[in-house]
Amino acid sequence: MKNLRNSIIVFCLIAGLFACKKPQDIPHYTVSKIFKTDTATTVNVHIANRMTPAQLILIAGKVKKDSAQLPNLHISFLLPGNTETSAGEHSYYASAKFINANQVASFDTLKDDDGNVVRLKIFGLNQEKAKHLLGLKPDEIIAKNVLGRFIDDYNHTVIIPFDDPLDEKREVYIIELDSAAKVVSKTIPQKVKDGNIEKWIVTQHGDYMMLKDSVLTQFANDGLGVPFNSIKAGI
Repeated sequence: MKNLRNSIIVFCLIAGLFACKKPQDIPHYTVSKIFKTDTATTVNVHIANRMTPAQLILIAGKVKKDSAQLPNLHISFLLPGNTETSAGEHSYYASAKFINANQVASFDTLKDDDGNVVRLKIFGLNQEKAKHLLGLKPDEIIAKNVLGRFIDDYNHTVIIPFDDPLDEKREVYIIELDSAAKVVSKTIPQKVKDGNIEKWIVTQHGDYMMLKDSVLTQFANDGLGVPFNSIKAGI
């Protein structure tokens, strides 16, 4: 009888611990477009800043719970400035894919709070590395008018377009820095007007950039007008 009583006490203590477990706060996010194909459903999820894997898994789990009717759920996480439709996976911050039970592999170790197996890929830089790049102050921009600082998550660099207030031609200069503050590219783009839009031609092949509303968007000349990268300044 004594052993039974002790067992009941231990069970109640364990149950109490689980009952008191504080639910984790889910970071703010918004769901925008949903793309459906014959094999999967992809949901675009907008996040306000760069997040840890754990935070992204929390959001993915919540989206999964709220979208139980969507089969083979994939999630694309977009940072401010990332476009809804793009030409490459590196144009968004991260992706999450929920795996069916019969497709789980030995390397699948991530699960949401409901036990669903999820594969997470983070293409972009974390907050610490992005902050370092955004804080670089090369000599080239001293006394210049900086038009913004933009992280290139594909190349892990920062792109800084600027002009010189003393330059009568008002040329735009674009430099790209790596994490060691080394200038890996330096360009004076050709400005081309396309209606009300100004394009900066940055390669001989006609690849170009556009800067509007603090968002830098990059296009390949043969990309049919679909950007391969875009990001808001300072993110």
